Amino acid sequence: MTYTKFRLMNTTLRFDDKLMRPSRHREDKLAPIRSLWEKWTHRLPMLCNPGEDVCVDEQLVPFRGRCKFRQYIPSKPAKYGLKIWVTADVETSYAWRCQIYTGKAAGSAAEVGQGKRVVLEMTEGLQGITVTCDHFFTSYALVQELLKRKVALVGTIRRNKPELPSKLLQVRQRAALSSLFGFTKNTTAMSYIPKRGRNVLLLSSKHRDPAVTEEEKRKPVIIADYNHCKGAVDNLDKLQEDDPSVATGPLPQHDRCLCLHAFVLFTAVDPSWKQAKSFRRRLFLEELGRSLVSAKIMRRKHPPRTPAAVTIV
Repeated sequence: MTYTKFRLMNTTLRFDDKLMRPSRHREDKLAPIRSLWEKWTHRLPMLCNPGEDVCVDEQLVPFRGRCKFRQYIPSKPAKYGLKIWVTADVETSYAWRCQIYTGKAAGSAAEVGQGKRVVLEMTEGLQGITVTCDHFFTSYALVQELLKRKVALVGTIRRNKPELPSKLLQVRQRAALSSLFGFTKNTTAMSYIPKRGRNVLLLSSKHRDPAVTEEEKRKPVIIADYNHCKGAVDNLDKLQEDDPSVATGPLPQHDRCLCLHAFVLFTAVDPSWKQAKSFRRRLFLEELGRSLVSAKIMRRKHPPRTPAAVTIV
């Protein structure tokens, strides 16, 4: 379409009934795009089955505009944006389920056990897989609930959790690169000292023995598995930020996410496509863009007038 037509559609497009919005907005801060958001997120689990390992984490979409549930997270590169809970497949970084965090309801107290609730909701319907998450989500109660669903968990855990034995919390008299394990019937707690004065605590329902890697730092196998799976959501952010540019320049944030998902699904259906190439995603985006515009260009009554557009055609 022409640039003028695109601007006209962009200024007049609406996804809900404006007259009914105020009543719904009092109960749902995402009311203006709720129906559109649910139509998209409902399709994500239907199009792709995750592998044996998934990661549940938060994603901060950069945004500094006016929004009632905009978050400030100083540890993130963007710092300001919209927080989304994401369940991502470790192997492909495919976002299997997404949920926007709109903050606590007006006048309500802070939610207790939010991490547990989020993981249970984000893994609903999954069985026989291992969930990896950080200390914000991990707890002994969460491990037990996931085991009832036949789901294992590996995650770091905060030292103030009452279920941790006191011996795992002691640091002073322990040597560097030492490991200490604690076992229950179905859960393993682990303490690792990477250097003096620092203690790394993990909880796992997947590992049942005190295995340690043979590398120089003698890290436990639990940590090795956690490090392998913990970055699925962060890798999803990186792939969207480093999306290869096409002829029209870098893609917007939402288009990058859609193109990444399309690439994952396409290569899952046809794994041998351009397998020898190290830049398959760039080639996929070029073909995708060409297939989207070619038919529209041929239907135009008048050829493009600018030299740049003529060159592209």
